[in-house]
Amino acid sequence: MAANPPGQAFPNKTRVAILAELEKERRRLMQSQSMNTPGASISLSRPSLKEFRDNAEQQHIAAQQKAALQHAHAHSSGFFITQDSSFGNLILPVLPRLEPES
Repeated sequence: MAANPPGQAFPNKTRVAILAELEKERRRLMQSQSMNTPGASISLSRPSLKEFRDNAEQQHIAAQQKAALQHAHAHSSGFFITQDSSFGNLILPVLPRLEPES
């Protein structure tokens, strides 16, 4: 049996066997994960154009909300929050509840 070159702890056949075993274990874990959470499999493919556009749109809206919120806080004494609105508002005013004077 030939000696291994310096820096190699395992012969090539052993290394290939270890890598094959690791690949089997990885596949087994991915299969068991997909069985435990149906519909939640990990996608290794590139995102579709629609997903890319949706993500870009969400980032744009988030940037608009942040800018609107900063502007409102700087120019108003009121309180505002970011929240999705069915009317397209990026921020909503928050009105404090005042206890009636006794």
